Amino acid sequence: MKIGILSFAHLHAEAYIQNLRAVPGVEMIGLADDDVQRGQHFAQHFNAHYFRSYEELLAARPDGVVICSENNNHRSLVEMAAAAKVHILCEKPLATTVEDARAIVEACEKAGVLLMTAFPMRFSAPVREVKARLDAGELGRVFAVKSSNQGELPARHRAWFVDPKLAGGGAIADHTVHLADILRWYLQSEVVEVYAQSNKIFHADEVEVETGGMVMLTFANGVFASIDCSWSRPPYWPSWGGLSFELITERGAVLVDAFKQNLTVFSHEIQRPAWYYWGSDANQGMINDFVDAIRKQRPPKVTGVDGLKAVEVVAAAYESVRTGQPVKL
Repeated sequence: MKIGILSFAHLHAEAYIQNLRAVPGVEMIGLADDDVQRGQHFAQHFNAHYFRSYEELLAARPDGVVICSENNNHRSLVEMAAAAKVHILCEKPLATTVEDARAIVEACEKAGVLLMTAFPMRFSAPVREVKARLDAGELGRVFAVKSSNQGELPARHRAWFVDPKLAGGGAIADHTVHLADILRWYLQSEVVEVYAQSNKIFHADEVEVETGGMVMLTFANGVFASIDCSWSRPPYWPSWGGLSFELITERGAVLVDAFKQNLTVFSHEIQRPAWYYWGSDANQGMINDFVDAIRKQRPPKVTGVDGLKAVEVVAAAYESVRTGQPVKL
């Protein structure tokens, strides 16, 4: 099986290329990037073939591609790959608007290609363990959820993350989607109302997008949840981010931390303590599922519709911030 990477704009591409190479029977054929300097840099860094254009990579007839472009470029690349009958794993958020997210889903359905949204937290060992216990009825009914997906200012990794046009927003666009997806998956219920507030308490003089946010979700089954999606981690924090949540259930509270399986390492070579993970690799689990879905011609465990639903929540959150009122979905 041949798989390529379209764009290295997103820093997750640096992990995905290694994940692809770790899958037996998969040939990572190379990468393409409309930023020639960036593309050539990463091709050299990872000893990978550099295609001079997206069209050239697609002409090599890959079975699948991983799209890691800036958020607002997802639609054009998905439509290009779908037209070439290539299966797609697209970074999150699926798009910067609901209109584009729907167009992405429709393009893949029309072309008959698989579309997976990059929500690797669905493949996190602790997240999956609690999901299994929920489904088995061990925890009983869920009443409420308190969650956070915090991180440091991503401009330190890629400048476009704080560009409102390229990213589609700030911390809300970047960090709401993972937990919105996990909660839909856990609860098997859709979001019916969103209320959100945002601010620029963090990094107020550095960027023009929101850097702090709180999103409140109400689900059709009556469960309510909060999501702290802030870029609140200082630059000396051991990790770039983290994802955790607490479920309040009729049989007690359950705290889930997707990044807890780590060692804190101090050294003279790095400027801050670092977390070295000894646990499972959620990215690898996601890439494995994408490959398996292509091989078996089955839907991936995270679909394009899942990505669309998360984008709808983000759009409603921004509308709520604008109006100061809850927004119905």
